[in-house]
Amino acid sequence: MPTPLRFAPEFASTVQRLYKLAAAPSDWALSAEAFREALERSAASRFRGAQPAAREINAYLGSLNLPDLALSCACGAGNSRAWEEFISRYRAELYRAARAIAGESAGRELADSLYAELYGLEAREGRRRTLFDYFHGRSKLGTWLRAILAQRYVNELRRTRRTDSLDAATSDDDPRPVTEPVAPPNAASDPERGRYLALLQAVLSEALAALEPHDRLRLSYYYIEDLTLAEIGRLVGEHEATVSRKLDRARRDLHRQVDAALRVKKRLSEAQVQLCYEYAREEWPFDLTRVLSKKE
Repeated sequence: MPTPLRFAPEFASTVQRLYKLAAAPSDWALSAEAFREALERSAASRFRGAQPAAREINAYLGSLNLPDLALSCACGAGNSRAWEEFISRYRAELYRAARAIAGESAGRELADSLYAELYGLEAREGRRRTLFDYFHGRSKLGTWLRAILAQRYVNELRRTRRTDSLDAATSDDDPRPVTEPVAPPNAASDPERGRYLALLQAVLSEALAALEPHDRLRLSYYYIEDLTLAEIGRLVGEHEATVSRKLDRARRDLHRQVDAALRVKKRLSEAQVQLCYEYAREEWPFDLTRVLSKKE
């Protein structure tokens, strides 16, 4: 993230005016100082090391979607009222966009996995880390969210398939490059397909069985019982963003363990490991209900 510009004292009245225009409700607890910092981050992203004149900064700040920036700033700070407002406004839109990008089943997971990054729970040097820090108000918040979903989807395809790199960016508010997937090889005639799937099922079942019971329970609620994050949160006594974060962590841990087991224990090459995943994606052949439902 670019180092924020530091507005000169002459911008104090401009910041106050924009803060009032943003009209953040009092229960979001968004201070003028926090909003000023968000404006400074936005200006730093726009001008990127240049030394713009005051009139250029003023013109840029006046073009921002101030209410959306205020909401993202309050959500990023962890305010529960702001987060409730965000969920109310954007939950349905997020799911619709994710389904359009990734399909019904994968779209739901794509949208849900984004919540943890948006909510942000880690803190470094006293500062909460959240994906909202990358929203600078140049676009509408809904537009930015759809761009982030598309980027996450393409990045996941890149991680699991062979890819070609593109230099294009997805959004003015998140200028990091993305990649475009290359079509996977046709493997329908591979005589080893059954063996690869059996190996993948074995190591996946072992990794699932080794999870903490609460992690297995969340995965079971999500994948077997098809519950929403909010429904799981009510059952386990957690905020839905916490559920999303822990599900995401469990998925990453599972992938690392499965990947390592296929390479080390089963002695598969990189290409063979990728074939295991590709065959499973084409038609998921495993029933993991018993493993996920295991009680301890």
